[in-house]
Amino acid sequence: MEKPNSFRTSVHLAAGFTGGLTSAFCLQPLDLLKTRVQQDRTTLKAVLNQINSPAELWRGTVPSALRTSIGSALYLASLNAVRTSLVKMRPQTNEVSSSSKLPTLSSSLDLAAGAVTRGLIGFTTMPITVLKVRFESNIYDYASMSEAGKEIWKNEGLAGFFRGFGATCLRDCPYAGLYVLFYQKCKSWIPRVFENNLQPDSYSMSKSTAINSFSAVVAAVTATTITSPFDTIKTHMQLNPGKYNSFLNTGNLLVRTHWTHLFDGITLRIIRKGLSAAIAWAIYEEIVKFAPN
Repeated sequence: MEKPNSFRTSVHLAAGFTGGLTSAFCLQPLDLLKTRVQQDRTTLKAVLNQINSPAELWRGTVPSALRTSIGSALYLASLNAVRTSLVKMRPQTNEVSSSSKLPTLSSSLDLAAGAVTRGLIGFTTMPITVLKVRFESNIYDYASMSEAGKEIWKNEGLAGFFRGFGATCLRDCPYAGLYVLFYQKCKSWIPRVFENNLQPDSYSMSKSTAINSFSAVVAAVTATTITSPFDTIKTHMQLNPGKYNSFLNTGNLLVRTHWTHLFDGITLRIIRKGLSAAIAWAIYEEIVKFAPN
């Protein structure tokens, strides 16, 4: 009994890591552009004019890939463990989608499971997040991750590695909860809409991948739009901690200039989050089908 449980966890970790790594590398340019649009409070065109070469668009890929791959592995494996435990305590709902092997819960439990799990994993990976944001910015000129770590430790101490965690948590916890909720709902609604074409017991890999990818995009776009102001505040706190030293202060400073600054970079973030979710969750869902029940 021990071996299957251990293998199942390993499959979820590997699936989350693979999906996260793939999406991080492919979409790093969008993350970098979003960070600089928020940093300078400017337009995408202005930021693109400052890019010296295509290679610069992948600046910060290493910390970004580490954060996303490790974070996705830990988050998705932990989320599955939490949701599987909740399923054992409460009966499953009737909204079962044959495109997925993941457990099915009520809306409130999906919301809670996603939010709580994201908060715990977000705290664990916060130091990598800070490094990622600063590498993407052109304010800092770190030559390596070790140099960046030493500089942060020297100038800001341990707290520097957790700069902006409050805003990050306020962004990621609601985002993750809403994402899981919308994602699960979409996977159950799509077969109903196309029930004449989709047979519940005979989904091919292409059909299940299409359903899961589309559901991921819808969930990501919706959750990203709702939580976008927290992302902007978080970025400013991590890039300029001297000026933006608290969540409320940062929010007030941005609103004073114009409330729309709370949504700087939202288009890039929506595109990036939507594509990232489609890639990462489609890969994850297909790989975990090999895990034992």
